[in-house]
Amino acid sequence: MPARLRVQKTYKLFIGGKFVRGENGRVLPARGKGRALLANFCRASKKDFRDAVLAARTAFPNWSKQSAYLRGQILYRAPEMLEMRRGEVQNEITRSNGATRGSSAKAATVFRSTSSPQTSLAIDRLVHYAGWTDKFSQIFGTVNPVASSHFNFTMPEPTGVVVVICPDEPSLLGFVSLVAPVILSGNCAVVLVAATKPLPTLTFSEIIATSDLPAGVINVLAGDRAELAPHIASHMDVNAIVDGSRDAELGAQLQRGGELNMKRYARRDLSDKMWRGADAENPYWILDTVEMKTAWHPIGL
Repeated sequence: MPARLRVQKTYKLFIGGKFVRGENGRVLPARGKGRALLANFCRASKKDFRDAVLAARTAFPNWSKQSAYLRGQILYRAPEMLEMRRGEVQNEITRSNGATRGSSAKAATVFRSTSSPQTSLAIDRLVHYAGWTDKFSQIFGTVNPVASSHFNFTMPEPTGVVVVICPDEPSLLGFVSLVAPVILSGNCAVVLVAATKPLPTLTFSEIIATSDLPAGVINVLAGDRAELAPHIASHMDVNAIVDGSRDAELGAQLQRGGELNMKRYARRDLSDKMWRGADAENPYWILDTVEMKTAWHPIGL
C-alpha cells in the first residue's frame, strides 16, 4: 500500500466569522524547537486589517445592544467549548514551546503542584470575565448628587472598535486576558496575535467560530506587527488600542499615530508570571475601553 502524504494545515485569518486567506496570499512559518517547521499561517496585510475593522464595525451595533445578561451567557459558551477541546489546544501550546508530548506530560505533572497549565488558566479567565458582564455597569456607574430637581446618572458604554495586540508569551492566556474585558462591555475587537507562537490562538479562533459569539465581534489576524502598526495607528474607524506587546518602540508609534483621531491607548506590560495571576484579572481593565456617559432626567412632581 503506497504511503500517503500528510495534509499540512495552513492556519487562516478569522474575519467576520469566516476563515480567510490573506488577500495577498502570503504565509509565514510557525516554528518550534530547533526551528522545526510546525505549520504555515496566513500573514495579514493592510487590506486584511481594513476588512477586519469593517467586520467589527458592522457587528458593533447589534452586539452592543444585547443585554448584559445575554452577553455574559454568550461569553460563557467559549470556556465551555474550550474545556471540551483542551487537549487539542494544549497540544498546540506544547509544540509551539518546543516540548515533546512525553516531556510535556512529565512537566505537567510537576507543574500542577504549583500552578495550572495555560489552557486551564485561560478557561478560568474567560469564566471570570464572563461573570463581570452584568456587574461592571452597576459597580462603575454612579448616581450623582445634583442641586436641581433631576436624577443624574453616569453609566459606562462601549467605545466601539478596539484593536488588541497580544503578547508573545503566554500566547493563549494573553489573548483571552486582553480580549475578554474588551468585548464584555459591547465592544468589538480586531486582535493581532503573536507571530512567534500564533498556533494556540489561531486554534482558539476555531472555537470562537463555533460558539454563540456573533460574527465580527472578534476578528483574529496574524502577521508582522511592524508592518501593521502604521495602519492600526492611522485608521480612522479604530476607537481604542490595547497593547500587550511589551514593545516600547511599537507603543510609541501607536500613540503618535493615534493622536490624529484621539484613539484611546492602554498598555499592558505584564511578565509571564503576572499574566498567570490576579494582575490579569483586573476589572478596571474594562474601563479602558468604555466611555462614561451622563444622563439627566427630571424628577416628576
